[in-house]
Amino acid sequence: MSGEPIDVSHHLSALARARPVSPLKGLFKYWGKPGLLNLAGGLPSAAYFPFADLSANALQADSFPIKPTQESSFSWFWKLLWWGQGEDALQYGMAAGLPQLQKIIKEFSAKVYQPAYDNYAVLLHAGNTDAWSKVVTTLCNPGEGVLVSKWTYPSAMATMQPHNIRPIPVDTDAQGMRSDSLRAILTEWDEAARGMPRPHVIYAVPIGENPTGTTAGIPRRKEIYQICVEFGTDFRSSRTILCEDDPYWALQEGEYVPKAERKDNPLFAADEESRFIASLQPSYLKFDYQGRVIRMDTFSKTIAPGARLGWYTCHPTFAERLERASETSTQAPCGFGQSLITAVLIQWKYEGFIRWLMGLRLQYTLRRDCLVDNLAEEFHLTSAPGTGIWEGAECFTGYAKPRRSVNGYFNEKLPVKVHFEHHPAFAAKRMTAADLEMKLLEELAEAGVLFVPGAYFWATGDYADPTAGHFRISFSDASVRLIDFLH
Repeated sequence: MSGEPIDVSHHLSALARARPVSPLKGLFKYWGKPGLLNLAGGLPSAAYFPFADLSANALQADSFPIKPTQESSFSWFWKLLWWGQGEDALQYGMAAGLPQLQKIIKEFSAKVYQPAYDNYAVLLHAGNTDAWSKVVTTLCNPGEGVLVSKWTYPSAMATMQPHNIRPIPVDTDAQGMRSDSLRAILTEWDEAARGMPRPHVIYAVPIGENPTGTTAGIPRRKEIYQICVEFGTDFRSSRTILCEDDPYWALQEGEYVPKAERKDNPLFAADEESRFIASLQPSYLKFDYQGRVIRMDTFSKTIAPGARLGWYTCHPTFAERLERASETSTQAPCGFGQSLITAVLIQWKYEGFIRWLMGLRLQYTLRRDCLVDNLAEEFHLTSAPGTGIWEGAECFTGYAKPRRSVNGYFNEKLPVKVHFEHHPAFAAKRMTAADLEMKLLEELAEAGVLFVPGAYFWATGDYADPTAGHFRISFSDASVRLIDFLH
C-alpha cells in the first residue's frame, strides 16, 4: 500500500511552529554547484584541519555469538585496552566532557584569557550555536529581551525567536557595539512602553563580528563591562550578564598593509607565544572581576567544525545550570570529536596548540591580503571616513579604474554596499532595493559566486535600505581561486 500521509501539522507545539529556517543554512542549496566560489559561508578552510587522515578499525559483524553454545573470541577486547581515553569517550559520559580535555582547556583559558577572579569553571559544549541556545534559555524567560549589536549573527537571533526572547538592537561603529548607545538604552528603559522588563543579558561577538568584521578595543570593552556592573547593582536587577561569543579570538589579522609597504612581520616568524597572545585583543574575562561574563569558545575555526566541540568559561553557578541543561539534551559533546581533539592537544601540549594558532592566523591573514590586494589592483578605490555604522573606520568606494595601492583596515569578513538607485527597475519602481539584492545574489550564485545578503544579519530581521543592498563576503574558504576570480 502506498500513498500520501495525513496532515499532522496541527500536532505541532507553539514552540515548534515558531522555529524559523536559519538564513545562512538556506544558502546550502548552492553549495553543491560545481566550481562554486563560496564567499558566503565563513567556513574554515579544510586545508587547515590538523588531521592527516581519519580511520577506524571496525570489528567483524559476527564478532559476538548468536547461540549460547557458540564460542566467542575476545581478541577484539584487548585492542580496546591500549586506547584508554577513547574507550571513555565512546561511553556515556558526563555533560562536562572528558576530564583530560577539561584540564587542557582550563590551562589554556588561565594562561590566555586570564580571568580576573579565581574560582571560574570550564565546561565543554557541542559548539557555540548550541552553547548560546542553552545560555539564553538559562538566563532569559519568554517575553524578555537581549541586548545585541544592530548587525549580528543571525543564527543566534533565530535561536531566541521561538522562545519569544527578543533582540534589542544597540547602535554600532567600527568597534562593534557602542557603549554610549548601550548606556542610553538601559538608562532610558521604559518597561511599560517597551512591554518587557529592562534587559539583563548582552550578546556580544567582540572579535570579527558577523557580518561587519568589527573588533572592540580594550577601552570599549572596559566601558561595556562597567555598564554591566552599574546596571547589575540596583534593586530591580541584581545581574547584567555579558555573553561573549568569540570563535575568532586567535584569528585576529590586524590592519591591512598595502602590498608595496608590506614587510615580514617578525611576530609570525618568532616562536614566542607570549608576544603572540599580547598582540591580540583580550577576552572580556580579563576584566571580569565579578563573574558576569559567560565566554563561549569553539574548536570550529581552529581545529574542525565537524567536531562540534567547544567550551564555556564562566561563574560556577552558571556552569552548574548549563551542565544540567546539557544532561537532558545533548547529554555530552560527541565522544568521537572529544577523543580526536583530546589526542591532538595531548600530543601538541599547550605550547604546540599556541604554535598551531600562530600559523593559522598567518594563513588567514595571507588570504585576507590576497583579496584586498586584488581589489586594489582592479578598482580605483576612493577613501573616506565612515559614517553611521562605519563611524571610526576608513571606507572605500570602488570604480573600475585600476590603481596599485590601498590603505585601510579589513577583517575576515568584508561588508559590501551595492547602490541600486540608478537601476532601471528601481527607477521605474518595479523592484525594491531588497528585490534587487536577492536578484543579484541569485544571478551571482548561478554564475558560480556566492555571497550572503546583508539583510540576514540585521538583528530584528526587518532591515530595508530604500536605495542600497548589502552583502557579506568571506574569504576564509575561497582558496587561491580568489586571484582568478578577481582578475
